[in-house]
Amino acid sequence: MTFTSPLQNNAIKIMLLGSGELGKEVAIEAQRLGVEVIAVDKYENAPAHLVANRAYVINMQDKQAVLSLIEKEQPTYILPEVEAISIDALFEAEKRGFHVIPNAEAVNKTMNRKNIRVFAAETLKLKTSNYAFVTTLETLKEAAAAMGFPCVIKPVMSSSGHGQSIAKMPEDIEKSWEIAKEARGDASELIVEEFIQFDYEITLLTVRNETGTSFCEPIGHVQQNGDFILSWQPINMSSAALQKAKEIAKAVTDGLGGRGIFGVEFFVKGDEVYFSELSPRPHDTGMVTLITQSQSEFALHVRAVLGLPLDFTFYGPGACGAYKAKNESHTPILEIPDDAFGKNSYVRVFGKPQSHIGRRMAVSLVLDEIQNAKRKAIEIVEKITDR
Repeated sequence: MTFTSPLQNNAIKIMLLGSGELGKEVAIEAQRLGVEVIAVDKYENAPAHLVANRAYVINMQDKQAVLSLIEKEQPTYILPEVEAISIDALFEAEKRGFHVIPNAEAVNKTMNRKNIRVFAAETLKLKTSNYAFVTTLETLKEAAAAMGFPCVIKPVMSSSGHGQSIAKMPEDIEKSWEIAKEARGDASELIVEEFIQFDYEITLLTVRNETGTSFCEPIGHVQQNGDFILSWQPINMSSAALQKAKEIAKAVTDGLGGRGIFGVEFFVKGDEVYFSELSPRPHDTGMVTLITQSQSEFALHVRAVLGLPLDFTFYGPGACGAYKAKNESHTPILEIPDDAFGKNSYVRVFGKPQSHIGRRMAVSLVLDEIQNAKRKAIEIVEKITDR
C-alpha cells in the first residue's frame, strides 16, 4: 500500500456522504493514515465536518448537486454514510469511473428495506421473518391482519429507528401509520414484518475486501423504537447460532460484493438465526468497538476501503450506552461526571451543533466483564445532563 499526504495533488481522498458521529470516527481513522477527507451533509457543522479537511452542505438527494461535488473534488473513494442519498447519482458516479463503497448496487439494495429483504429472502433464500410491503393505510391494515399481532411496521427507507413502531393490536395501526411519516428518507412505502418471538438480537460486524472476510465478536443490543440504547460485545450465544450467523453474513455480503464493513442484524431464537437488516457501513451498535478492539469498526472500515489486511485483536468484553438529549438547544452543553473517565471507561461527545429531545449526543464506553460493563455504561449515561 502506498500512502500520501492530504491537500497534495496526489492525495488519496475519501468523500463521506453523511457526516454524523459514525462518519466522524471514519474521518479520524482515515486521517491517521494520511487520507484526505471531504465531509458532506445536509446541515452545517455536522460531527465529521469538524475533523475533515473540507466540509460541504448540500441536498444529498439532489442528483446533480451530488454529482457536481464529486466532479469538483475527484475523490478516490465515495463512502455513503446515510440512506437518504440520490442512488442515481451513485450509479452515474460509478459509470464515470469513481469508486463507490461498497458499490452502487449494494447501496441501492441496502438503503431500502424492500430491496435488501427481497434480495436476502427471495434471491439468496435466507431465513427471515414473514413480511409484506404496503403503500396505503388500507393495505397496511390488511397486511397487519394477515401477519397477525403484534407486528413490526417500518418505512422502507429510514435510519436510527425513525418511523418504526410495533402494532400490538388493530387499534394501533393508524398510530403506526402516522409514526412512519417520521422516517429519515422515503415513507411512501412501508414494510410490515412478522414479530419473531426471539431470545435476543445481534449485530455481526462483517468486514470484507480482496484480502478476505473477517468477523467481529457478536454484539448484543437493547433498542427502543428501533434505535439503540445499549450495546455490548460479545453477547453469549451458542456456537451453532454464531456459525449460522457468520454463514448468512458471508452469503449476503458476498452477494453484495465490494469493500468495507457491513453491520448485519439478526434475530436469534435458540440455535435458529433470522436475517433482519444490513447496513453497508459502520453500525451504531458497533461503537462499542471503540473500547473493545485494537481496530474499531471505523478503523476496519478504512482498512477495508484501502485494501489493507483486516486483522485485529479483541481486547475484552465491554459495553456502550447512548446518551440522548432531554432538552432543545442551539448551544448544547453536556455535564458529565468526572468518574465517567476512569481507568476502563470514558465518554465520546459527538459535538452536534444543536440538540433536540431524543437526539443522540454522546456515548459511554466501558471495558469490563459484561454485566459490570452494561451496568456502568447505563449508570454513566444516567448521570449525564444537558441544557
